[in-house]
Amino acid sequence: MKRTAVALAAATLLLPLSGCGGSAEAGDGSTVTVTVGYQSKTINTVTAGTLLRSLGYFEKQLNALHDGRTYKVDWQDYATGAPITAQMTAGKIDIGSMGDFPLLINAARGQQLGKPTRLVSVTGYNLKGGLNTVVVAPDSRLTSLRGLKGRKVSTSVGSAADGTLVRALQRAGIDPNTGIEKLNQQPAVGASALSAGSVDALSQFVAWPGLLAYQGKAKALYDGAQLNLPTFHGVTARADFAQRRPAVLEAFLKAQAEATDYLDARPVEAAEKVAGATGLPAEVVYLYNGAHGVSTFDPAVKPRLVAALRQDVSVLKAAKLTGDIDVDSFVDDRYVKKALGAGYAGRLAAGPPAAASEVWPEGVARTRSFASPARLLAYVARHRGRIRAAYVPDATTGTLWFADRAVWVADGERLLPFVAPATARAYTAAHIGARVITYTDALGRAS
Repeated sequence: MKRTAVALAAATLLLPLSGCGGSAEAGDGSTVTVTVGYQSKTINTVTAGTLLRSLGYFEKQLNALHDGRTYKVDWQDYATGAPITAQMTAGKIDIGSMGDFPLLINAARGQQLGKPTRLVSVTGYNLKGGLNTVVVAPDSRLTSLRGLKGRKVSTSVGSAADGTLVRALQRAGIDPNTGIEKLNQQPAVGASALSAGSVDALSQFVAWPGLLAYQGKAKALYDGAQLNLPTFHGVTARADFAQRRPAVLEAFLKAQAEATDYLDARPVEAAEKVAGATGLPAEVVYLYNGAHGVSTFDPAVKPRLVAALRQDVSVLKAAKLTGDIDVDSFVDDRYVKKALGAGYAGRLAAGPPAAASEVWPEGVARTRSFASPARLLAYVARHRGRIRAAYVPDATTGTLWFADRAVWVADGERLLPFVAPATARAYTAAHIGARVITYTDALGRAS
């Protein structure tokens, strides 16, 4: 019964929305409106959404077409990928961005309705799965996923975070359909439910876990990177739109690449821009989108990500959210290859930057990197009250987290940070003499 309810709830999210928006292309042939659906607060899609919009690169690329038409861009902001899919299959959105699981539902829905869509590029990705996190209230006594058995957990059904929750529960020996009471909620609703104590945990995608941790409203219970399975967000376009307006789609992908280069070259400035547009703290945006952030941005459609997409199909099928999905026909990288030309091969071969500890000093428009978490702590200890944010990578997964929200372990002279209690305990169990210490103690040892 729970499984049926979840499937029905997800299906409801996918129904076309009425009274929302107009036709994707409007005018007399000389004026074309391109409608882009994006998720402003899902900040690892910013190069195809929030940041791209603020920079105006897409509009500039369209103006450069010089094909006798006037182009207008209608940017439509949504909380999740489901309504973007509904609007795309209704012919009201041309281009959209969303996470890997919603992308598959996008493909399935388009296939089902005879309105096929295509995955044309990637935005942000994490090769281990660190973009999704399960968090609990700050005063929760839960220290591992096993403690969630029989408890209420909020997530957005059919989202990438839901996929992480399902897989993580399975590895913990808990049936994701019967072992917990899953509540299908929008991220903001789930965050409120966690604060109110009406759910025991929240599984969500960026930037919600980091935001709640930064605000002191949650702490991490499970780091999605423990799955060691790639997760990503991407750009999807209606197949009929891509065929009818290939130059427009290529203009979008060129603009996306420009926004990606801007983010890589000016990560602090980009974080401030996204923060200004979304209301999110810049410190939280930087956690994910910074120079060594949880998310790596690259429009190239990497084979490893496509392979992960194929693996995701079984999770959605088991939850009865989709049937079979032809991933190979859904993935179409010819437009991004043409848009980026000779530079595409280099982007395809590029990988994520090496993990590093970073401090964002107060009043400074750049961050400072350190060779080790201990050196970062020593700097923070010397500059108390003058630090905007400090970030450290998990010692085993590499997932970046706020230094003052991490679980710290002392192993001899070494000071090691972890996102979640379980990974810290696994380390101490394998290293004699290692023990969990407080952040204050870690600062004291470092100084």
